[in-house]
Amino acid sequence: MNVRLALLPAALASLSTHALAQAPSVAPSAPASLEACLAVEQDAQRLACYDAFASRQAPPTPQADVTAERARELRRDPAALAEVLSAEPASRNLYARDTTRGLEDAIANAGQGSLLDSRWELAKDSKLGIFNLRAYKPLYLLPVFWTSDVNRTPSSPNPANTVTDPIALDSTEAKFQISFKTKAVENLFGNNGDIWMGYTQSSRWQVYNSEASRPFRETNYEPEILMVFRNNYGLPGGWRGRMTGIGINHQSNGRGDPLSRSWNRVMFNFGFDRQNWALTARPWIVLGEGSDSDNPDIADYMGRGDLTLSHVRDGHQFTLMARHSLRGGDRSHGALQFDWGFPIHRNFRGHLQVFDGYGESLIDYNHKATYVGLGISLMDWF
Repeated sequence: MNVRLALLPAALASLSTHALAQAPSVAPSAPASLEACLAVEQDAQRLACYDAFASRQAPPTPQADVTAERARELRRDPAALAEVLSAEPASRNLYARDTTRGLEDAIANAGQGSLLDSRWELAKDSKLGIFNLRAYKPLYLLPVFWTSDVNRTPSSPNPANTVTDPIALDSTEAKFQISFKTKAVENLFGNNGDIWMGYTQSSRWQVYNSEASRPFRETNYEPEILMVFRNNYGLPGGWRGRMTGIGINHQSNGRGDPLSRSWNRVMFNFGFDRQNWALTARPWIVLGEGSDSDNPDIADYMGRGDLTLSHVRDGHQFTLMARHSLRGGDRSHGALQFDWGFPIHRNFRGHLQVFDGYGESLIDYNHKATYVGLGISLMDWF
């Protein structure tokens, strides 16, 4: 029997049954045989393969939350804890030696199976160790990526970063993105606090522009490091605070003047979820803003924070991102991006992306346009 459930059998029986009745059941696609799992090289992925083959599922998130909350109450009330332990002598004999650890394990498994837990391994039993490559932002290929307004003369307040001769560009190109992360440190503070390293690269390719030899118009490189902490607090409407993070983010396009663009940020992450919904808030502080920068006014266009709302339903994944400069008047600028991943094959999804506003890429940070892309995604937000 699981330690955290065996510790509180009498107190949680009715509550857990109620949570189970409300929780959605999502089973992963099972491999064809155990031999298929044996061929998996990495330990974490091999274990996940075995679990899928055996149709093993983690306890529903509501049950984990109820158990964690009850464990927190018992930790504050020794008399209630003694009553629970005395209700089942076998459990008392087994766990009386380490009751504190059993309660802490139950608290640390809050949110297990939630959308954010599936991406950040927040719960104690969700952690897969260090240096396993994991999905981060969506991985997609959009063979068709159209813009309403081509930016043929990218500009910046810095004269050295302003193009004077128009560039021959088509309004339709291709776009693709790769993104992954790996955990470098796990449980830095007791059973909480993980350090992640991430990398995202997105490219816009003028593949249909034969007259200009089909160049890559813009590629953005984004390495970052982020410390993530698990939370579990309630909010109105059934939302729960799941994670808090702080990190350093660098983004650049790796080009020389006048096309060079880059910025560095200290980023704060706050994650919330509710059933099949997740919301991430990311305010940031831009470092090194100055007149000698490639793009000294970038925060007034690409913003000082963003919100990303995601929803998963019947194999469809919907994501809406909004960001803003958090300034008024002529410094008020922002952008919206909508992504829809829809099932078309067992190994990938169709992907529709619509962007409107400033800064679809770094070279266009102060250029406003609408972009529409259509293609496939191998990995979405959740």
